[in-house]
Amino acid sequence: MLTAENVLLGLKIAVATVTVLLLCSMTALALGRYRLHGRINLVFFILVLVALLGFEVTAHVLKPGMLQDFLSKQDALDSLYIHLGFSVPSALVLPVMLYTGLKRHRKLHISLGILFLVLWSGTFVTGIFFLPHSAQL
Repeated sequence: MLTAENVLLGLKIAVATVTVLLLCSMTALALGRYRLHGRINLVFFILVLVALLGFEVTAHVLKPGMLQDFLSKQDALDSLYIHLGFSVPSALVLPVMLYTGLKRHRKLHISLGILFLVLWSGTFVTGIFFLPHSAQL
């Protein structure tokens, strides 16, 4: 059933899952397995893009206003705005970081990677712990 609670729970699961993938990517990098790091990052990018597009279609096309109504009733709109303050910039940095990695612009890629990790940490914390949900199982 397409409810705000289920959409938020699904997003939390998606964020947690791709974060595990990101940790695997960082492990591959630490082990000097740069090709594996790049392949994992490509999968990470695709999954984040699919989740983002799915969320946007749900929030603005299928059920416009559903999430805002739910979060407003939960007094959590401020939490959403804080979350968006991390997630939107991370979504903008991600394709540039992917491009610089594929083109082997190492210094810029590493700088963007550090910025992305900070932004993703904020996305993870605010998405998992700040946004309310109550799944209907």
